[in-house]
Amino acid sequence: MDDLREAGCHPKRRNTDSLSTVTSVVVRIVIAVVILAAAGGIAWWLEHRRVAAPPTQGRAVVPQQLDRHDFPRPDAPWLVVLFTSKHCDSCAGLIDKAKPLESDDVSVAEVEYGAEPELHRRYQIDAAPITVLVDDAGVTRASFVGAFTASELWNTLAELRKAS
Repeated sequence: MDDLREAGCHPKRRNTDSLSTVTSVVVRIVIAVVILAAAGGIAWWLEHRRVAAPPTQGRAVVPQQLDRHDFPRPDAPWLVVLFTSKHCDSCAGLIDKAKPLESDDVSVAEVEYGAEPELHRRYQIDAAPITVLVDDAGVTRASFVGAFTASELWNTLAELRKAS
């Protein structure tokens, strides 16, 4: 036994050291698991208490009535008005889709914000593009908020003309 003590081996002490080492490792593992569980619980709680963000933009206002004398050819039975802006990417090319509708019965007008801001203010246009199809009394019968295809515009006007 003395030889073991001289060699630095202590049989009773070795069991105690092993037990305290195992206990220390178990305690550290338990602490790590508790911390991970707490972090996961907090993450879950934060994710589920999050309120949905409100929309960044309100809905565009479409004028329900226009004064036909604000636009070219007020005597035409139908009026197609495109409220646009030169800074609007989706406005580009829309007038080219609407111009072929120009006829004795249909007047087509583009109201670009930079050129005619007073009409945008008068009709409370705060988004572009907005396109309105208006009858001879100035009542908006159909509208597009945003870009449209030529066939959507042409078909809508054809249905309105057919119904009147």
